[in-house]
Amino acid sequence: MVRCWLVERDVFDEDLVTLVYATPDGERATTLQWSANMVARKGVTAARDVDPADLDPVDGADRRERYAGEAARMADRHDPDERV
Repeated sequence: MVRCWLVERDVFDEDLVTLVYATPDGERATTLQWSANMVARKGVTAARDVDPADLDPVDGADRRERYAGEAARMADRHDPDERV
């Protein structure tokens, strides 16, 4: 398992939430799409442990850099299991 940090959260149509968790280097990420009800029930944590097979490469140097910076910020400010 690989520790990944929440680096992006988008809401679509008030009912679909997209969460992106990335590795600390910003090189790989996984995307989850949950209903707003699922988010309310489960909560969104600062980090998740992700199976390496579920991680995809992140396209673009700018995006990788942004994800690495956001992952570092989340790791500095939050415990992994903390709801954010």
